[in-house]
Amino acid sequence: MDENTIQLLNDRCPECRSTNLIRNYETGENICGNCGLVIQDLMMDAGPEWRAFTQEEKDSRSRVGIPPSYSVQDKGLSTSISSIERDAFGRKLPLSTRLQMWRLRKWQYRSRVHSSIERNLVQAMAELDRISDKVSVPGPVKEKAAVIYRKALDKGLVRGRTIAAIVAASLYAACRITSTPRNLREISRASLSSRNDVARDYRLLLRELDIRMPIVDPMIYLSKVAEKANVSSKTIALAAKILQEAKQKHASAGPDPTVLVASALYIAALQCGEKKTQKEIAEAAGVTEVAVRNNHRALKRRLNLELPD
Repeated sequence: MDENTIQLLNDRCPECRSTNLIRNYETGENICGNCGLVIQDLMMDAGPEWRAFTQEEKDSRSRVGIPPSYSVQDKGLSTSISSIERDAFGRKLPLSTRLQMWRLRKWQYRSRVHSSIERNLVQAMAELDRISDKVSVPGPVKEKAAVIYRKALDKGLVRGRTIAAIVAASLYAACRITSTPRNLREISRASLSSRNDVARDYRLLLRELDIRMPIVDPMIYLSKVAEKANVSSKTIALAAKILQEAKQKHASAGPDPTVLVASALYIAALQCGEKKTQKEIAEAAGVTEVAVRNNHRALKRRLNLELPD
């Protein structure tokens, strides 16, 4: 009996041609609900042999590996030989076994990395891990940055440019796409490249990969800058109100979002009587004092705000 016939018998009762089949996994039987014919009595259970009552328990008992990760050179699909020179009982391995493991590790690494593209990915993903840890971005943002870098590598955009600058530009693009509050200045400081190089490669990625960036909402930077500036909750609420009004009157378009947030916080601090200087707010936002001074004047004029002397 071929597979198609077996599948037909499993889907329909061979006696009355009914599709009302009852599968009893405890007895391993497949029974027709109309005539009661036992179609199968040795049905295989493809599920796990254990039970789980919570999602955490289910994840802990699962024996599958981690999902593929684009932030790893080989997407995490290959095996690796540990460098721990001890056995399962904690005993130190003999010298001959350690030498054998050393040779196996060497050839296993060579088998994984045997082309220029893979060597490039090894260096790039290591740099991406370093920058991501330094600026504390979530895992999904790092995965998005790895995908952008792989697209740039496939298109030949890395050739003639530094890997560190392209990695930093990819991470900044991922932060912009996912609305993660990390600006170009923070990422360039964590990178081994200058701010101008990262900005130039970022514009290159946008142009060559046809990436459409969403409009940045300054509100995502408010809590971060306010925490560094150590302002009160009343000042933060008033600054949020000022930013919302600026967005409604289209006064938020143009300046850098962090500069706009710093200006709104400075105006809110003045209105609440909180003693915060432009220099303190500017240092918390990572911008210049001149930018805060000029932008807060423009914001005051466009929103018709009254500030104390």
